[in-house]
Amino acid sequence: MNFEVNEKGFYGPYGGAYIPEMLVPNITRLRQSYREILDSEEFQRELQQLLRDFVGRPTPLYYASRLSEKYRTQIYLKREDLAHTGSHKLNNALGQILLAKRLG
Repeated sequence: MNFEVNEKGFYGPYGGAYIPEMLVPNITRLRQSYREILDSEEFQRELQQLLRDFVGRPTPLYYASRLSEKYRTQIYLKREDLAHTGSHKLNNALGQILLAKRLG
């Protein structure tokens, strides 16, 4: 299944959104600007720099040797707890902030 929005704002053949008429110009502007901004090298460079230097991305994988031995397999833990806020939520928030900054 494709989760990317097409040029009409639909997910697949049936998805879409009901938007009150007075918001249509704003949503249209946002839709046009979103792809431009998201695809820009400057935006991606700034986002990646923030994720690396502020959030601590990518977080490391930790080989859990005792669990691996106990369950006779290889177990790795993704150390999201080492991210600045201890969660993945900041990833999305930083992208939203940079988008809002560029939209003015």
